[in-house]
Amino acid sequence: MAIDGPKKKDIPEGLWLRCPGCGEMVFRKRVEENLHVCPECRYHFKIGARPRIALLADADSFEEYLPNLMSPDPLGFVDRKSYLERLADAQRETLLYDAAVVGRAYIKGRPVVLGAMDPNFIMASMGCVVGEKITLGAEKAAELGLPLLLVCASGGARMQEGILSLAQMAKTSAAVGRLHRAGGLFITVLTNPTYAGVMASFASLGDVTLAEPGAMIGFTGPRVIYETMKQELPEGFQTAEFMMQHGFVDRIVPRGALRSELASLIDYLGR
Repeated sequence: MAIDGPKKKDIPEGLWLRCPGCGEMVFRKRVEENLHVCPECRYHFKIGARPRIALLADADSFEEYLPNLMSPDPLGFVDRKSYLERLADAQRETLLYDAAVVGRAYIKGRPVVLGAMDPNFIMASMGCVVGEKITLGAEKAAELGLPLLLVCASGGARMQEGILSLAQMAKTSAAVGRLHRAGGLFITVLTNPTYAGVMASFASLGDVTLAEPGAMIGFTGPRVIYETMKQELPEGFQTAEFMMQHGFVDRIVPRGALRSELASLIDYLGR
């Protein structure tokens, strides 16, 4: 299938852009040619789900599960605008129906079930559609005897779906549990940001947990913690590097090395 490139929100338009990592103006083309990583400070820009899959999967090998699944707005939720309007805006911006893309693929010739979350689709929040796709991915991996690889990014549960979104935490965790009992391999890749309900469910259950450099990982972000508790947090708190030092992340892997790293892990640990 054709893989679309990053959309406007991934990298701002124009010949130059200011890197959030070093604050310098960098040439846009250099960033794009460097896998959307700043050539000066190695800051990893956010990228969408389909470009992420294109970086990892062998060419033309990805076969998507449930590509047209979308939320029916179960609660009829309205705040400043209706949930259906927010979904339509996100769908136009990303060309996705929801925030997760999951399917079967090959990585350097190794068959896998591969999924990625899109931080541009309502902050990659997890509602019923995301939960269903992650669950199906785990079930397919168990059924086919394949490793499950999920690239995670999320602001948490999707509030517009209320308790139904929170139920996806239990649903996805149970599916991963069944995959573990079947002897399957589950690898998670945590990208910036991975927070809240997603981090408190399937994203933290991998047999191996990788992270991109500088990714923010946790349940509640440093700004919210400070505003709520008025406590100064350790320097670098909740960065991938901090989380690895404290045993939560197994390895930090730059974007350019991730495909080879996943292939090696499959060779070492897969059935």
